[in-house]
Amino acid sequence: MANACGPCIGQWERETDDPTRPNTIITSFNRNFAKRADGNPETRAFITSPSMAVALAFAGRLDFDPRSETVDGVWMRAPRCLELPAQGFVPDTSGYVAPQPGSPEPVIAPDSKRLQRLEPFAPWDGKDLAGLPLLIKVKGKCTTDHISMAGPWLKYRGHLENISDNLLMGATDAFTGKSGPVAPRARALRDAGPGSIVVAEDNYGEGSSREHAAMEPRYLGVRVVLAKSFARIHETNLKKQGVLALTFANPTDYAKVRAGDKLDVLCSGITPGHPVPVIIQHENGAQERIQARHSYTQQQLDWFRAGSALNTLT
Repeated sequence: MANACGPCIGQWERETDDPTRPNTIITSFNRNFAKRADGNPETRAFITSPSMAVALAFAGRLDFDPRSETVDGVWMRAPRCLELPAQGFVPDTSGYVAPQPGSPEPVIAPDSKRLQRLEPFAPWDGKDLAGLPLLIKVKGKCTTDHISMAGPWLKYRGHLENISDNLLMGATDAFTGKSGPVAPRARALRDAGPGSIVVAEDNYGEGSSREHAAMEPRYLGVRVVLAKSFARIHETNLKKQGVLALTFANPTDYAKVRAGDKLDVLCSGITPGHPVPVIIQHENGAQERIQARHSYTQQQLDWFRAGSALNTLT
């Protein structure tokens, strides 16, 4: 199986006479959780080496052992090859063609539902992020699939506005115990001016490293994600898109955030290695001051100030 996007985000729309019947496939790519390969929750996907996957395919049995059995009387010899190139990996950029002066601009139909020209995100004004309304307080596990679902949404990968409609649709709201549309409220808070903040629990953004899970909240005005902890790749993706990724200095402070809260993130003086004060403003007028940590390097803070990592390259 190819080491590419297909095995990661879904292989094929499989036709079967009985989608409820348990069945098995053998795969040589490390994405074997439910529904990943063919959309069928009854498919059991087992991981093995490419050579073993080929052997089982020819044998047509899962219990086939090529060391002691044949396929129609033919022995399948174990492959013999070097695990790594003897000369090492040779960098090759010969396939890259730099843009030429006078190159034509790509044409996108104004009514396209699947393609949209990206506009640069606005740079940070250097001020504290004050009065951020709580968009959602996420309860429990929240993977990038919960933040930005795949499946039928993948046709909008080239249209940030349309795919952003699935923002956090799979996340569980800590106050209601349910999941559902979040994008309309995020869009309204963005258009009203301040944007919003997301509060979450441990390992926020685990799973697939899809960049849309960071681009969508940025596009819909999420200024800060404050979590107990982050999945490493997702935390970096948030940084690259200009979203401030913070963790609770004291994880129990997660419980202090209530429905209807607004948060002041006092980040105007943010520097590497120093905490960021956060003031929780409750609807009854009471306030609580907590500390948040971050892992930004100086380069990553430059991304944040510029509005995104891409903005620093243009």
